[in-house]
Amino acid sequence: MNFDPAPLFAASLIPYLLFLHWLRKSEALPLMAERGFQLTLLFVAVTIGAAIAALRCCSAELVEIDWLHGGAEAFLSLSNTVLMIGLLYPNPKKG
Repeated sequence: MNFDPAPLFAASLIPYLLFLHWLRKSEALPLMAERGFQLTLLFVAVTIGAAIAALRCCSAELVEIDWLHGGAEAFLSLSNTVLMIGLLYPNPKKG
């Protein structure tokens, strides 16, 4: 049985976007930590782009092309670092 996870992946963005909306409205976290969660969406976008590039230019999966996979994962490291800095060194919320 072949299962295509793409629709499930796309649907998972809805609760995450709702979470980001709630986070902005609630001011529950420092701004830098909030930016870290927002940067996770950049990681997702870069990973999708890198996966498409791997398929088109190399006829391979993203995990098989180390430099593309590593570049995409760098954005996850960036978002995690920004989140960690925001939680360790809280700054006042905007306003």
